[in-house]
Amino acid sequence: MPRTTATSAERRRVVAATTIGTAIEWYDFFLYASVAGLVFNQVMFGDLDAGLALIVSFLSVGLSFLFRPLGAVLAGHFADRFGRRVVLMVTLLAMGGATTLIGLVPTYDTIGVAAPILLVLFRIIQGISAGGEWGSAVLLSVEHAPVSQRGLFGAGPQAGAPAGLLLSSGMLALMNIIAPGDAFLDWGWRVPFLLSIVLVGIGYWIRRGVDESPVFEEIAERKETGTRNPLGALFRNFTPVVFVGALVFAGNGVVGYMIAGGYVQSYAVTELGLERGAVLWAVAGAAITWLLSTVVAGRISDLIGRRRMYLGGFLIQAVAAFALFPLVNTGQLQWLWVAMLLLGLGLGVTYGQQAAMYAELFPASVRGSGTSITYALGSIIGGAFAPTIAAAVVQATGSTTGVTVYLLVATAVGFLAMAALRDRTGIPLGPEHEAEQARGHFTLVK
Repeated sequence: MPRTTATSAERRRVVAATTIGTAIEWYDFFLYASVAGLVFNQVMFGDLDAGLALIVSFLSVGLSFLFRPLGAVLAGHFADRFGRRVVLMVTLLAMGGATTLIGLVPTYDTIGVAAPILLVLFRIIQGISAGGEWGSAVLLSVEHAPVSQRGLFGAGPQAGAPAGLLLSSGMLALMNIIAPGDAFLDWGWRVPFLLSIVLVGIGYWIRRGVDESPVFEEIAERKETGTRNPLGALFRNFTPVVFVGALVFAGNGVVGYMIAGGYVQSYAVTELGLERGAVLWAVAGAAITWLLSTVVAGRISDLIGRRRMYLGGFLIQAVAAFALFPLVNTGQLQWLWVAMLLLGLGLGVTYGQQAAMYAELFPASVRGSGTSITYALGSIIGGAFAPTIAAAVVQATGSTTGVTVYLLVATAVGFLAMAALRDRTGIPLGPEHEAEQARGHFTLVK
């Protein structure tokens, strides 16, 4: 018989494994985004003028998002048919391998146009991996959780994102000390990428000992195999849910990728002349605030519901988005820190409850595909080209006002999308409740 419940020790192992593994994945992903605006625009894109090189460099960041749906389709399909755990092992190895190889790519001056081609190829592999990682990680954690603590358990893999940003920013700041000035451009930036191979080994060892989700084991026991075409079933029955859920994610993603996508770091250094290491440490501070508020938001959502937590969180995020560039534009390090810490808070309170909300949004038989695809589409809408759009707006207008408007509109879209969804906190997740899970998604539909 399948294990419909998990022991406390198993639950702790799952949360630790998904959090640490996701942190390593996001370390790899965010590392590229940070270096894109600080290094790649100078050494990987030939003789383009500085403004165009920056835009092209950020385009390479966004390009990977276009391949997230492919990773989500593959991972969601195999997670629904064969389990969450095996998908997490594959995505970890793919992400880590691509990141390590990025650290070995020669510059444009050495191999010419092959340099950006290789860079983009490895970035695409990162995008496929990221698209497949998130859905399986959050489901493994949430489906192991007690009903009253799904938000808290789901906040574990959610906290992996700010933890990855903290690790990547911290490593880059450390290498800025070890290899200052031109040495950072020559070789210092490569060390954090090469370190990925060690982190992947640690993550692989941790994830090997994790048990499969009890919900999936029950699905496998009842049907022998999962739904044969979960993707088709998803879009046949839940396309509106996927789209609205993606807009919720996008409302957080546009604002988040101002720092996770490397734009604020690049802007503060190249446009305002702030010292690179000081900016990276401020981003690390934002990551800590983001991490802590993510965990708190996940827990509070267990008490007041995902919907209320989201709606309140988007209001806080709007304040952070409105204040971001006016504070950064002072050119004063202390106000940069205030902006970063406030932004980290705004991101966390619209992020911690996300895993539990997505898990409760879809029926068990298509949950892997539903969470992965919704997340991937939301990433494209809300994160893929946010740094590129910001760079283009500033270059065209000479002002950050348009970027602030962009962030506020995205936040409003996320708020309205969440307002359209009914709160489903605590809904049963097992396959015996498929009928209940398949209805009651929208507030205006009975």
